[in-house]
Amino acid sequence: MGIRDQFQDKAEQLKEQAQKARAGAQDEASERREQARERGQDAQERAGQRSRRGQEQAEDAADGAHDRFQS
Repeated sequence: MGIRDQFQDKAEQLKEQAQKARAGAQDEASERREQARERGQDAQERAGQRSRRGQEQAEDAADGAHDRFQS
């Protein structure tokens, strides 16, 4: 095997390593995007729950005030 063949083999090996590294990085980025999306959904859900609780508390306070003025 000549030097040219050795260089071509090494170039092919490096090319394959680069492709594998790129695929791994893409998989990792995809997984991180999915985790971030899930965290965002969880945060939205918690915010919605807090909003509903606040609205219920405000309605209860308004009902209580209305009842006191009606008495």
